[in-house]
Formats: sequence, C-alpha cells, structure tokens
Amino acid sequence: MSRLIDEISKYQEAFKTKAPQEIQDIMLNATKKLADQSISKNALKVGDIAPDMKLPNAVGKEVSLYETLEENDFAVVSFYRGVWCSYCNFELKALQEKNDEFISLGAKLLAVSPQSPDASLTTKEKNELEYEVLSDNENIIAKEYGLVFSLDEELRPIYLSFGIDIPSSNGEDSYEIPMPATYVINKNKEVIFSFVDEDYTKRCEPQDVVDAIKAAK
Repeated sequence: MSRLIDEISKYQEAFKTKAPQEIQDIMLNATKKLADQSISKNALKVGDIAPDMKLPNAVGKEVSLYETLEENDFAVVSFYRGVWCSYCNFELKALQEKNDEFISLGAKLLAVSPQSPDASLTTKEKNELEYEVLSDNENIIAKEYGLVFSLDEELRPIYLSFGIDIPSSNGEDSYEIPMPATYVINKNKEVIFSFVDEDYTKRCEPQDVVDAIKAAK
C-alpha cells in the first residue's frame, strides 16, 4: 500500500513536466501568500470542543457529528476542497484504504466539502468511497472550524483553463474554499488530533490518524 505522500510526490513530478513554468510560478506564489497569512493559527486545534455539524450527505440525508459520536467512540472529520482537486482525490482514496481499520477502532469517517450534494455524489462514486461525503454549502461549518479562505484572484482564470469551475461546483460564486484539514474528535466532542495546512498539496497521512486513535483508546 502506497503512502499518500508518495502518491502526491509522483503527481507533482508529472505536473511539473506538463504545466508551463509561468503557471507553476503563479500557483506557488499564491500558496506562499496564503501561508504568509498564517490563517491556520485560527483553526480548531487539539483540546478545543468541536462544533456540531448537521449536513446533507451525497443522497441528501442529514448527518450530525454529535449523533455520530453517540454511536461511535470517535469521528474522523476530513475537510477537502472538492472533486476537482486531484490532491483531495488522492487523500479521499487513501482514507478509504484505512476505513475498515477506522471502523474496527470505533471511529466513523466524515468527509466535508463546500460542493453541492450532486458533486459530492460524483466524488463518492468516482473514488468508490464507503464513508459519508457531506456538503457544507457556503462553508458554514468550515468557517466555524476556522478553515476558510478566498481563492487568489490570479488563480481563478488558471483553474478555469484546467476545466475547474468552483462556483459551479459549490453552487455559489464566492470562490471560498477550506484549507485541507483532518480532525479526530472523541466522544466528549474534544479534538484529540488535528492537521491543518495552508498548502493544499500537503495532506494528513491516514496512518497518523490511525495512530492517534489507537493512542487515545
């Protein structure tokens, strides 16, 4: 089984050979500008109490974090940008590979993005996901978790040239998306593990989530 970081590294190397250097430079600069703002310092962190979320899944059924914690010892909550994001798809698939282990440890996995339920259904089917994929319209929950930013204006036409239409995917035109973030939340609604990064190419290794749950049992 490949580590997520290895899958991402292979993708990055291939991207460097295909994308014009000018575009790569703009994308790297936008990521650096975001990192310089250090917005992750305002995100939910270990020791915080996680706000509840009641969000529709891929078929429109409401899923509650707190109800999930009544039925499970832990919840693993992964915020991702959308089905249009290759890095997100790598991460979602890597989480799927660990899903049976999460279940055996008494943890339920919830993936959250601002995209519409229809787009969430596409995500679920594309990546053959067996866990819940939830739609956080207008990033209401992601804002409560301190994760939201507006995509750099220089990146918007580049994304469109890649066939990525974020307003269409999200059903609103703000260009707001969440930073990649992964949380483990215990039965007391307390965050016992967190990963948040302004750099969308950096993702939480699922094994780290497994280790955190095992350490808390």
